[in-house]
Amino acid sequence: MAGLTHSALRQIFSGFGGVGLLSTEMLWAKRLPTENVRISPYLISTVSEKPLSYQLLVSSDREIVPAMDALHRLQADAVDLNMGCPHWSVGKSGSGFALMEQPENARRIVSQARKHTLLPLSAKIRLGAELDEEALKNFCTMLEDEGVDMLSVHARLKKESFARTPRWEWIAGIKGWVGIPVVANGGIFTVRDARDCLDVCGADGLMLGRGAVIRPWLFAEIAREIYGRDIAGPIVFLPALYNTFIDLINELYRPERRLGRLKEFTYYFARNYQFGHQLSSRIQSSHSVEEARERAAVFFENNSLPQSCANAATGTKLN
Repeated sequence: MAGLTHSALRQIFSGFGGVGLLSTEMLWAKRLPTENVRISPYLISTVSEKPLSYQLLVSSDREIVPAMDALHRLQADAVDLNMGCPHWSVGKSGSGFALMEQPENARRIVSQARKHTLLPLSAKIRLGAELDEEALKNFCTMLEDEGVDMLSVHARLKKESFARTPRWEWIAGIKGWVGIPVVANGGIFTVRDARDCLDVCGADGLMLGRGAVIRPWLFAEIAREIYGRDIAGPIVFLPALYNTFIDLINELYRPERRLGRLKEFTYYFARNYQFGHQLSSRIQSSHSVEEARERAAVFFENNSLPQSCANAATGTKLN
């Protein structure tokens, strides 16, 4: 979720409610100790973004101690070791999914991390490069043995695209192998998806990615409909939500950091509209945030209703 899980969007998630744990974008452990917390777009946060887990890309156990010291100074609420990102730029550094292909290196990293923090320690993984039950079981149990407190599992293989239906049933297998909480990730865009996922795998929780960027109120819907949380049904006015996002990025980030984040968000947010591709293309070709805001206003004026005016599963109204 690079370029997306930053402070502006986290604040919007929190505003709707239902979020159990927020996450930063991926942070390079080797760079973290020298990042300027006052201006780094990756480290800016507010008091409303709690609890907040800091997501680390680590390639060596030698990076752990300085990174953990930095996270303690930042008053992190939890630490997440990313072992699931399959992007080539991450893999070439030995981080992300590369750690699943180097289990001994992963073991050293987790062991060192556990020694140097009392914070909750989680790891995010995929199912593997191929379906290999023994290898996956060994990796998951190793993580638990070395001190990981929670596993988040993206239910696809390394090279499987988002178009591929997640293999939620494999998360059920992982649940049977470990005694720590297991969180399911992948393919959750609606309350019905969430319920189907939990029915199949029995996970202890759900991690939302793209689905929550499209519909930032999805956390609240799931918390109310599935977990019985006392959260009022969110009334969503999409143009106001979009403008709130723009106001937040203007408030939080330096000018050169704003437009890219708006384009990333719009790519997903636009899917709420039948002709959302028009909104997305207009924003992608904008040269400033204010030009983008003006173009979005014209689009909203001509497209007053999104593709679906009511979510059948929740009754949430979209205007």
